[in-house]
Amino acid sequence: MTSDSDYQTLRVESEAGVDWLTLNRPERLNALNGTMVDELRDYFTRLATDEHVRIVVLRGAGRGFCSGIDVKDILAGNAGGVVGNGIAEDLRGQRRVSEVIIRMRRCPQPIIALVHGAATGGGFALALAADIRLAGESARMNCAFIRLGLTSCDVGLSYLLPRLVGVSLASELMLTGRFLAAERALAAGLVSAVVPDEALAQAAGPYIDEMLATSPLGLKLTKEGLNFGIDAPSLESAIALEDRNQVLTIQGPNMREGINALLEGRPPHFEPD
Repeated sequence: MTSDSDYQTLRVESEAGVDWLTLNRPERLNALNGTMVDELRDYFTRLATDEHVRIVVLRGAGRGFCSGIDVKDILAGNAGGVVGNGIAEDLRGQRRVSEVIIRMRRCPQPIIALVHGAATGGGFALALAADIRLAGESARMNCAFIRLGLTSCDVGLSYLLPRLVGVSLASELMLTGRFLAAERALAAGLVSAVVPDEALAQAAGPYIDEMLATSPLGLKLTKEGLNFGIDAPSLESAIALEDRNQVLTIQGPNMREGINALLEGRPPHFEPD
């Protein structure tokens, strides 16, 4: 595994097409300060054209995943969000943070979030913006904003949470700010597995291996298709995009390799895009 990062608040370790992206402010429970927000925006923007990274594993250093926006940084006017500097300035701050979530959903690489300890407010949003979530037994997630005199409709939560767990549970969590523990998150389908905290990286292994065994273009277009399909205005619209993406993959060399591998009883060896 290699580490090559100039970031101050993030640690990026790369291994065989997988970026292990660690939020690295453990002394602040990985709270989002202005520097981390800007570095996350930069990282996920770079992914859009990075052909070497196929999967991202997002995790937090230390005792928790991410405790949300750093309140001390907000009061100093650095992290964005509601800081009382006037509508125009506060809106620019909000957009700095919310753009991270948009860029996570826009990047073609699937994202696996390994959630342990606190994942609150903006940290909860980071977990929801991932494609697959695995929880440690200590995981506790909530919409912290409403407990700060704000609304819970922030950085994508009003869009992502109801789509993942349904309107009823989303309403309960967003209107109260109450915490969602790991086992209930599993029962609601929000996370794919609950494991001991120390086993999270190991638990991600099978998901990584199975995705790496797919064709690069097929994996990217599947994430794209899921994103568009969620908001498709009709079945016909979703199928139109599916037809387009299937034709794109049919025209490449990997479908024939996949069929031959199936017939010959061996793993496929897909070519890069």
